[in-house]
Amino acid sequence: MFVTDDIRYAGVDDTTLDLFESQYPVPYGVSYNSYVILDEKTAIMDTVDARATEEWLKNISGILGDREPDYLVISHLEPDHAANIGRLAEMYPEMKLVGNAKTFSMLPQFFEMDLTGRTVVAKEGDELSLGSHTLKFFLAPMVHWPEVMVTYDEKDKVLFSADGFGTFGALSEKLPWIQEARRYYVNIVGKYGPSVQMLLKKTAGLDVAMICPLHGPVLKEDLSFYLDKYNTWSSYAPEDQGVLVAYASMHGNTKDAALCIAQQLRDAGEKVIALDLSRDDVSYAVEAAFRLDRMVLAAPTYDGGLFPPMEDFLYHLKAKNFQNRRIALVENGSWGPMAAKKMREILDTMKNLTICDTTVTIRSAMKEADKETIAKMLEELKA
Repeated sequence: MFVTDDIRYAGVDDTTLDLFESQYPVPYGVSYNSYVILDEKTAIMDTVDARATEEWLKNISGILGDREPDYLVISHLEPDHAANIGRLAEMYPEMKLVGNAKTFSMLPQFFEMDLTGRTVVAKEGDELSLGSHTLKFFLAPMVHWPEVMVTYDEKDKVLFSADGFGTFGALSEKLPWIQEARRYYVNIVGKYGPSVQMLLKKTAGLDVAMICPLHGPVLKEDLSFYLDKYNTWSSYAPEDQGVLVAYASMHGNTKDAALCIAQQLRDAGEKVIALDLSRDDVSYAVEAAFRLDRMVLAAPTYDGGLFPPMEDFLYHLKAKNFQNRRIALVENGSWGPMAAKKMREILDTMKNLTICDTTVTIRSAMKEADKETIAKMLEELKA
């Protein structure tokens, strides 16, 4: 596939993977992207996951023909992109590896190979000429590993963005970018918002006509849309006004209360996403929490503490540096309600969260008398 006249796509779709990083469901698969720049000298931009080795090697061979690659540019050492570095280096003994100092300090952790005379160490702003194409390198530490760098091709105005602007979903699925990009960002990169902000500032002065990520489609049109989303997500600002009602229910009573609250919010004209933390994968709940500006958390007390699916969700939010939201709490307890106290203890460890003063306490099942407290809580949530 042609990206430009000189840049070819060499990546591979994986439609059989069930869990990305062995934790995130990928119902539409995922793509492992790799690119080849053909010029007086040739450069391969990253390899792919071991699951896709043979198909990728056929793609590389078909693009190169009788030529041998001069360079392999290593943007990111995570195995879904770097699994074939050793194989490629063995196949092409004259090929040089391009990375930064951190790349080459970490590479021996993955591969036992002699790098003598084979490395090109790129520093911030360094350039590499392939002929008519000049590659310029920008370090992007902690987006989302310490060795990450992005590459800008000055001739075709292409930004090779590593995991930035990536998304779940195989290219063959032709999904709208936003459908899985937000979930990909907040779960994979979300913790590192300040590092993403720094990279956005570094590359703001570049004349970018196209973005080539390591997962998902090549982005060619209306790049301001994608940049705006990344700026919003990485600054931990809500993307939309609305309420996530995230509930965990043992026997259905907490669920009934949560869904009643969700319907009241919809009736009031609010955008609402309601998710069952016991059944909906936590990655979707984290995505929704980052997307909306408010949240209702509803959970029962369990063994004198917090019901584990809710505790797990809050753990994931904390791990992703969740902040800047308004939250209301609903607890259930038949004899000693403790869920709200435990939720608050976890939320208090996060930044810039406003927790409504009114807590709704359900005693086993919601009663008519609870509706007044719910109304008061929802009024606070609107503020």
